[in-house]
Amino acid sequence: MKLGVKDLEIEVRAGTVDDVPLLMSFIKSMAEFENLEVTTTEEILRESLFGNHPAAHTLLTFVNGRPAAYAVYFFTFATMVGKRGLWLDDLYVEPDLRGKGIARALMAYLADLAVGNDCGRFEWMVLDWNKPAIDFYRDVGATVLDAWRICRLDEERLANLAGRLVRKDDAE
Repeated sequence: MKLGVKDLEIEVRAGTVDDVPLLMSFIKSMAEFENLEVTTTEEILRESLFGNHPAAHTLLTFVNGRPAAYAVYFFTFATMVGKRGLWLDDLYVEPDLRGKGIARALMAYLADLAVGNDCGRFEWMVLDWNKPAIDFYRDVGATVLDAWRICRLDEERLANLAGRLVRKDDAE
């Protein structure tokens, strides 16, 4: 789909399995910006995003045929609303293309996708030190929920907690 953004014409399309190297490159660039470690591989992305049971969806954005941005999203469910939600996991725009309306266009595209899927929410996380992103998200109408904290179990701690499971069959 072509979107008009200021003086740019951008193309947004769903990612395909052939885009995995490009997605990996974007993921590494985003991780470098956010000071995070990348542990995924192209093989994991192929299976996780394009295998038999895709865990998420991808969008790629191009400006004049040049890769410019990507987004990864998936659907959730909110019991308090009784509807699905759209969760944005990643949104990244190449540094030299920031401030040109590409992220705003992607957010509007995702919001339209959420409305079309009868979502009651569109949510994502932002790092507390990323003031430009926080300001941008507020500018598009988002509320930054200060009272909520993300809780996470990494793979090691996840396995540790799972190892504490006592099945009735095991206890006898």
